[in-house]
Amino acid sequence: GGRRFQIELAAKPAIITNGLKYSLATGNWGDQKKAMSSTAGVSQVLNRYTFSSTLSHLRRTNTPIGRDGKLAKPRQLHNTHWGLVCPAETPEGQACGLVKNLSLMCSISVGTSTDPIVDYMITRNMEVLEEYEPMRYPNATKIFLNGSWIGVHHDPKNLVRDVQALRRTNQIPAEVSLVRDIRDREFKIFSDTGRVMRPLFRVQQEDIEEQGIEKGTLALTKSMIKRLEADVDIDPESDAYFGWQGLVNEGV
Repeated sequence: GGRRFQIELAAKPAIITNGLKYSLATGNWGDQKKAMSSTAGVSQVLNRYTFSSTLSHLRRTNTPIGRDGKLAKPRQLHNTHWGLVCPAETPEGQACGLVKNLSLMCSISVGTSTDPIVDYMITRNMEVLEEYEPMRYPNATKIFLNGSWIGVHHDPKNLVRDVQALRRTNQIPAEVSLVRDIRDREFKIFSDTGRVMRPLFRVQQEDIEEQGIEKGTLALTKSMIKRLEADVDIDPESDAYFGWQGLVNEGV
């Protein structure tokens, strides 16, 4: 009746532990008995030759194609690498172009919860997919969250602007990607893991006549740069200190 259930009597608990230890130690990911078919080099010993070589090793990427392949295309630069992969830093010899390095300001998303985004969309009059009737609103904009269609909206311009404002004020994480495709009438939101990201300059989306700001001008202004330069003589704890938080507050 009151005895503790002992899983050790039914299965050997060391099998999983030893399997993980073996895989991490050798880099051969998979069963020890099937070492020939398992993926090699999944875990590597971190290079500690110099501090900079350690940093370089941590940002290295690998393309799992046989080094003796005759195809030249996987080794060449591609348009989609722009801003994400360093165009120069790659080894010479057989791994040339297959081993790449992330560019300096490139980062990889860790993933965030989608629930707050869905809740916000519903409060902003998003019609969830279950209630949507295509015949009633044929021109509604579809909303996708991590590739799955979650609903439709009738005023995408204001919705996108509001969600961007939330992101710029740090109410939703900065790593959430917002993509509006006007021609296909789609608004795509991505908050999943493993996306390669890079910083962008924010530009004005439309003319603001009363302030004399034209569409397409940078949101980052010379006055902000001057305030950042003046920060050198200001105590970081002071209210006058502009800093990174100042840029965030300005919505840059």
